[in-house]
Amino acid sequence: MLPHHDFLNPRPLPSKIDSFHARRSILRALTKHLGRFEGTLLDVGCGQMPYKAVVLAPPSRVKRYLGLDSSTDFGAPHRGAFAPPDLEWQGEVIPLEAGSVDCAMATEVLEQCPEPGRILREVLRVLKPGGVFFFTVPFLWPLHNTPFDQYRFTPAALGRLLAQAGFTGIELETLGGWDASLAQMVGLWVRRRPMGRRWRWLLSRLAAPLVRFLADRDRPPPAATDQTMITGLAGIAVKPPASSA
Repeated sequence: MLPHHDFLNPRPLPSKIDSFHARRSILRALTKHLGRFEGTLLDVGCGQMPYKAVVLAPPSRVKRYLGLDSSTDFGAPHRGAFAPPDLEWQGEVIPLEAGSVDCAMATEVLEQCPEPGRILREVLRVLKPGGVFFFTVPFLWPLHNTPFDQYRFTPAALGRLLAQAGFTGIELETLGGWDASLAQMVGLWVRRRPMGRRWRWLLSRLAAPLVRFLADRDRPPPAATDQTMITGLAGIAVKPPASSA
């Protein structure tokens, strides 16, 4: 069981029923692949760098972490919300030489990129041959960071974008299925729908047991399963060893 953390692995408290499953599922997916990380890791769209300590700890073999983010958030003022990243960009060209990092990650970033294919090609360019790229994207989630929230990817669309960018060894997994989707929607409705404070307080406490029950019983389906609901996607892709990109 992963230790609790207010952001990475929050407890399923009434005040967290909108986000605890989403955060936990991302951390589980990342932890699953830590053994494939080594050397220098580039965190694309790092924000507050919440996963820095995770990727620098065993079984990861990462020795150097580089956080990459934009000071303008693709056109919007950054407002000083986060600590300065190690590297800054404007969402187009990563300021690194080709083949300069061993692995990369982008958690909940690609859906906010106007041209995600372009970003994926840049990630491929800076990766060393054989380097791995970990990513997550939401599927069932409210509009956020508007107007820069751009896409919700299906497994087919995300896999195609990765392949078109030049990645191979693409592995996609869902972050939640039917039960998690319902849990997430109930939690989001209670915690984020406009309503009075007293109603929100009461409904949060009434809904919390149901949300926890649904989240606990959820079994994420395979990424290519028809007639299902998913909360989001995670995966790994590899730069081909002989790639000239």
